[in-house]
Amino acid sequence: MDEALNITIDPACLQDPPLAIDVIKQLDVFDFCLYLMLTFMACASLLLYLEQCAYIYKNMPYPKKTTLMWISGAAPVIATMSCFGMWIPKAVMITDMTSNCYFAVVVYKVLVLMIEELGGTNDFLQRFSTETFRVNTGPCCCYCACLPRVHMSRRLLFFLKLGALQYAILKTVLSILSIVLWTNGNFDLSDLEMTGTAIWINPFIGILTIISLWPVAIIFMNVNSHLRSINLVPKYAIYQLILVLSQLQTSIINILALNGTIACAPPFSSQARGSMLSQQMMIMEMFILTLINQRLYRRTYDALPSEEAHDNNHNAKVALQTALVEHDV
Repeated sequence: MDEALNITIDPACLQDPPLAIDVIKQLDVFDFCLYLMLTFMACASLLLYLEQCAYIYKNMPYPKKTTLMWISGAAPVIATMSCFGMWIPKAVMITDMTSNCYFAVVVYKVLVLMIEELGGTNDFLQRFSTETFRVNTGPCCCYCACLPRVHMSRRLLFFLKLGALQYAILKTVLSILSIVLWTNGNFDLSDLEMTGTAIWINPFIGILTIISLWPVAIIFMNVNSHLRSINLVPKYAIYQLILVLSQLQTSIINILALNGTIACAPPFSSQARGSMLSQQMMIMEMFILTLINQRLYRRTYDALPSEEAHDNNHNAKVALQTALVEHDV
């Protein structure tokens, strides 16, 4: 029975991902048109992003403009890396890790953007120094309703920033380590043995991801009512959607490929075909999100008034109303 089973398996289904030239040679008319269309989407996403960077650079103040450039570049960068991975299957691991490292920085930049929109660290602390923040938010403690609210302080804000920043740093370090081990044959996503390195590195990266998302969610849940005028909710929703598509969707497809649910199609093995399908879906999704980002970020907003200015305006209105009442009397 084993011999019969081995005979029915195409040898190409057990091979490494094909070279780029082998992919091009096996393309028929439909596949060639599909590849060209997806390449056009990736190039268009990158060009739209570069044009948007020029607009942000001219119309936004520093340091907000650098933060906006980082955040709005998440979808175009992922689309561009996915395009490289689609044409060069052997480079999928490098392109995926490049995209993930970039998005790890975006997670931290989202937190920084919300603070900058409220005037920076000092204005943020002045505005919320007398308020308490709820910390029972996802993805860590959304089910812990008994957690007490905490007072905002410079120390707490530092730890929130550190919680998001650690992912950007450690993700990059672990990605470089994974690539080094991969070139030496010690890192293989399909190796699920306890002696493999992937089974230890990837769960640790998952834990770091959850830890980094928690501070961002805490800040968002407590300040989103103050920033509705700058469309913070849809911006945050796009950031969450990119997270789900680039992390969860890719992981699900890779798991299905490892289990053999996604059939091999020579010269692609099951795992290589799953990666190819993931890259193609990612290009289309990121292209659509790039177009949406154009509408969200390609506009200027009036600066939010500081807490002191808000109090002064309120006191001036009260004094004016008092004067009018006295005048009438």
